[in-house]
Amino acid sequence: MFAAENGLKGDPRLQAISEAIRVIPHFPKPGIMFQDITTLLLNHKVFKDTVDIFVDRYKDMGISVVAGIEARGFMFGPSVALAIGAKFVPLRKPGKLPGKVICEAYELEYGKDCLEMHVGAVEKGEKAVIIDDLVATGGTLSAAIKLIECMGAEVVECACVIGLPEVKGQSRLSGRPLYILVEPRELDN
Repeated sequence: MFAAENGLKGDPRLQAISEAIRVIPHFPKPGIMFQDITTLLLNHKVFKDTVDIFVDRYKDMGISVVAGIEARGFMFGPSVALAIGAKFVPLRKPGKLPGKVICEAYELEYGKDCLEMHVGAVEKGEKAVIIDDLVATGGTLSAAIKLIECMGAEVVECACVIGLPEVKGQSRLSGRPLYILVEPRELDN
């Protein structure tokens, strides 16, 4: 569900978030309209508003784990975790975490990849939210859900700053709710 459909319709923060995202055409390959959140991060007010919207949503849900997907989920996840009193669990690309890990392969809209998580990072019965910058096909979020749930934790919701209006990935999330702040930006003329 989009934030505007869940009580934030007309909230000027959503428009500011959308306007702060830069579109890079044909990156990382031809045909991809890359949604660059680094420009959002340069505006401290918009960055704070983005985190605040997530914090307001999750502060009273009993979330004990905020899992961020490498690398852009790392931009929002730790701040949300600190604000709601949860731990932050990084979900990383292969070979980046020391120690014993579990992994889950997935497909992107332009390739294949894998996510890893430390064994013991989440415990049975914990409630988790997964944060990333963008959802397109849902492959990355689906892999993240599998990692967390195979350890016995419950994924309460997935959260993304940007999501396609048709949210093709919704069916891949095995019924987990998806909370999205804004739709992808179009290329500025």
